[in-house]
Amino acid sequence: MTVLNQLVIGASIGAVLLLIALGLTFTFGQMGVINLAHGEFIMAGAYTAFVLQSVVGTHAVPVALPVAFVVAGALGLVLERLAIRRFYGRPLDTLLLTFGVSLVLQQVVRDIFGAPNVNVTRPGWLDGNLALGAVRLPYTRMFILALALGCVLVIFGYLTRTRHGRRMRAVVQNRELASVSGVNTGRVDQLTFFIGSGLAGVAGVAITLIGPVGPTLGAAYIVDAFLVVIAGGLGQLRGAVVVAFALGMFNSFVESVTDASLAKVVVFVVVVAFLQVRPQGLVALRTRALS
Repeated sequence: MTVLNQLVIGASIGAVLLLIALGLTFTFGQMGVINLAHGEFIMAGAYTAFVLQSVVGTHAVPVALPVAFVVAGALGLVLERLAIRRFYGRPLDTLLLTFGVSLVLQQVVRDIFGAPNVNVTRPGWLDGNLALGAVRLPYTRMFILALALGCVLVIFGYLTRTRHGRRMRAVVQNRELASVSGVNTGRVDQLTFFIGSGLAGVAGVAITLIGPVGPTLGAAYIVDAFLVVIAGGLGQLRGAVVVAFALGMFNSFVESVTDASLAKVVVFVVVVAFLQVRPQGLVALRTRALS
């Protein structure tokens, strides 16, 4: 039964990674922007839930999900319009730029809320566990898993069933061809950054169910999220889903026999080794090219 418990923990870890990586799948996979401030959009979502707690009490988490999406999405849109759009095609410059933005946002949160971590009280209906024999399924982790899968279904439907989603896929596959075909790639980029950043805000709300959150919350997850996106295949939703849960499971089992720090090192080494064998990631983007 210990194995089953670890599977449950691994699935919840994978769900959190997936929620975070969904946004990066768009901003990094489509636009090639190395956005280190993505972690601070996660933090923005978490603190949105904390602020709403003083208004709606224990119902802060469900209320905060759509609000955090808009707040984090708006932050991402402002960043894209004011700065990042001037650095497209220059990934190292975007890395330095967004690293500086992340430090500024962390300091702003410290100035407003203070340095100590804060807690968000979860709704009463998320207390307790679902017992299946010797296996305990915490309601909080089941909620995070359902939230992640729900977000995947919504994003998949958006990409495949809507006009804007198809335009987004066209830009991912071939930006130049999409542009000459009449697609306003600048507007697509704005919408992409809004959605990607908003998903980070949703992830931040989910993380408040796990434990306290603080100004450096995003830094604890951003590297793992980039690993998910790269190993899954740039811009590939299916690859991100598979790799997120695979890394979550693997991390859970490694951590059960070592410790959290060593588990992260082992996961990183395994991902690097995987990319040596398959540098294009788990799911490669298929394109047609003239030979």
